[in-house]
Amino acid sequence: MMDEVWKREKGESPCVKVCVIHPEAKLCIGCYRTNAEIAAWARMNREERLAIMAELPARKPLLKGKRKGGRGRGR
Repeated sequence: MMDEVWKREKGESPCVKVCVIHPEAKLCIGCYRTNAEIAAWARMNREERLAIMAELPARKPLLKGKRKGGRGRGR
């Protein structure tokens, strides 16, 4: 099963399988991690991961108004 890759202990990853880096904010619009954090995630220990995950809720407002999609094009 392909989803076996995504099965981890609870709290191990904030990934929601929406992997798109916003070009201005430089954050994933799904989990709010930076590209560098995503790339290093597998090499981080549990404490490092938890520290980053604790910061993620504060990053959400950085994308507010930036996920425009079709509405940002005058529709």
